[in-house]
Amino acid sequence: MSCPLCKKETTQQYRPFCSKRCADLDLGKWFNGDYASAAEEIEPEEAEALAKIIEEKRLN
Repeated sequence: MSCPLCKKETTQQYRPFCSKRCADLDLGKWFNGDYASAAEEIEPEEAEALAKIIEEKRLN
């Protein structure tokens, strides 16, 4: 397996990365918003229903 950032061989300690440096660089990309997950827009009624479920679980 090779590091997704620099393509060097990975080490067990930092897998899937080769080093702490590459792992930290990847984490920084998440924090900076360089990576994003696709989101699907939902209808307002669905959002309200989800909010209600979350609130009920929070109170229990």
